[in-house]
Amino acid sequence: MNVRRLIPTAALAGSLTLGLVALSALSACSPSDAADDTGAGKSGGKLAVVTSFYPMQYLAEEIGGSHVDVSTLTKPGVEPHDLELGTRQAAQLGEADYILYLKGIQPAVDEAITAAGVKNTVDAASLTTLEKHGAEVGHDHGDEHAGEEHAEEDHAHEGEAGTDPHIWLDPVKYAEVAKGVGASLEKADPDNAAAYRKNTTTVVERLTALDSAFEQGLADTSTKTFITTHSAFGYLAERYGLTQESIAGISPESEPSPARIKELRTIAAKDKVGTVFFETLVSDRTAKTVAADSGLKTDVLDPIEGITDKSKGADYVEVMESNLAALEKALGAK
Repeated sequence: MNVRRLIPTAALAGSLTLGLVALSALSACSPSDAADDTGAGKSGGKLAVVTSFYPMQYLAEEIGGSHVDVSTLTKPGVEPHDLELGTRQAAQLGEADYILYLKGIQPAVDEAITAAGVKNTVDAASLTTLEKHGAEVGHDHGDEHAGEEHAEEDHAHEGEAGTDPHIWLDPVKYAEVAKGVGASLEKADPDNAAAYRKNTTTVVERLTALDSAFEQGLADTSTKTFITTHSAFGYLAERYGLTQESIAGISPESEPSPARIKELRTIAAKDKVGTVFFETLVSDRTAKTVAADSGLKTDVLDPIEGITDKSKGADYVEVMESNLAALEKALGAK
């Protein structure tokens, strides 16, 4: 198991300690404390919004519009699970009027946000219902198994995987989160409530149209099974009647056992799977190895944890449309 994803490193702990000192020094003059009742503490009356990573940034920018000044802790190209916060980023949290994050994705961020103590802090996970996905490899139980001798034990753990945080890959759940974000922005900045309400409606309509496109595009396919690098697409698969088979578990850096590789080869043959999907922010080495071993093609299915030059689209909706096209091709949509 990738320890960085669960326990901050010693270096990170030191960095966070410095960050908390900085937060204490800033507390007396923090805009979150000094702002008026609307919470608009930035110059020009804009709400100072800090988001944890891209899916939260997208909602804050689209719903906040011209009334917010949005910054994100996770820069383009950085795998969000591995983010290590420095003093400057910890201080940035303390200066925020409003924080939007998704608990369970970035443990270091979760800890720093709790320490920042900003009044208008919203956990997107609290705005919808989370489920458990990605147990097919038996990862994320705190006891990493490797080798064929553990395959039977791994499968005994099926159904016990941790809660899946990848809610933004289901347009319906993401729309639920958008509504909650809109309502919380109205509360944080009531002077601009009408604008937030209008922008929320626009975002939800966009996500509803995206949901319809996925439902129609994936309704009639030659196969319902797809193989991915890690279990990021559990909500999407469940929403549209698909079966996700991952090489690793919820963690994109977990190493599959030889037994799992053998199992995937069998699944690919049985379910007529022709493509192994990899993603933009994680090495494609394992996906290509599995594909070559089974005589399959490879393609990109983007978990949209960040937008980079490699992303097939400029924003969330465009990348999701590219994901739909990739799935239609791989699954043999009719």
